[in-house]
Amino acid sequence: MRTALLQSSGRPGSTVGNLKVLDEAAERAAAARAGLLVAPELFLTGYAIGDGIARLAEPADGDCADAVAEIAARHGVAVAYGYPERDGGTVYNAAQLISADGTRLANYRKTHLYGCFERDHFTPGDRPVVQARLNGLTVGLMICYDVEFPENVRAHALAGTDLLLVPTAQLHPYQFVAESVVPVRAFENQMYVAYVNRVGREGEFEFVGLSTLAGPDGVARARAGRAEELVLADVDPVLLAASREANPYLKDRRPGLYGSLT
Repeated sequence: MRTALLQSSGRPGSTVGNLKVLDEAAERAAAARAGLLVAPELFLTGYAIGDGIARLAEPADGDCADAVAEIAARHGVAVAYGYPERDGGTVYNAAQLISADGTRLANYRKTHLYGCFERDHFTPGDRPVVQARLNGLTVGLMICYDVEFPENVRAHALAGTDLLLVPTAQLHPYQFVAESVVPVRAFENQMYVAYVNRVGREGEFEFVGLSTLAGPDGVARARAGRAEELVLADVDPVLLAASREANPYLKDRRPGLYGSLT
């Protein structure tokens, strides 16, 4: 499945502007025969918008979700995107996957909040593994800081995730996460990992870009630079099966030795 990574900070504070950016990216992804477009963390609203997060937060089936579903169906491309989710009086840092026919497939709430900014504006989720089937693959969702916890990604591996989508807002000077940690996570868990970042300065934050799609061999199939960019790479189930056969980490585990982890 060809996968398009949208590296962009969009139009912080404007859901209308960000939906337009997403629509244009979906058109380009479809022209490149991609089956999936992945956008960054909190793409629909912007990240560093303070109390605007609570003001712009919507339910998982809200107006913005309907607009994304319309974009996906019109271009025939599945879309995964980050947004602030409102559930009653609670706001989560969330990511949602919508199929190419506009069906909502999965919604994930970030389980590990990063820094005072996120802890001030969000409640952490409590489901570490959220998955859906898409074009013959088991696709999992995670957000940014979550991928830096090896137990989180291993839980996805044990649950059969083939492609892990990680909308992110990775900051300077932690670019080594995109450059090194993400390919290692893909290799040690024998899966593809799509890590899709914001870029440039936004408020007090500077996002480093470097979005990547890493394969189960630890090789980056695509890597963006430090500017707004749409990069594409293929997720190959044949390579995935061969890599899992050659690197049987999950089969060779000895869970009885790991009790001290919990």
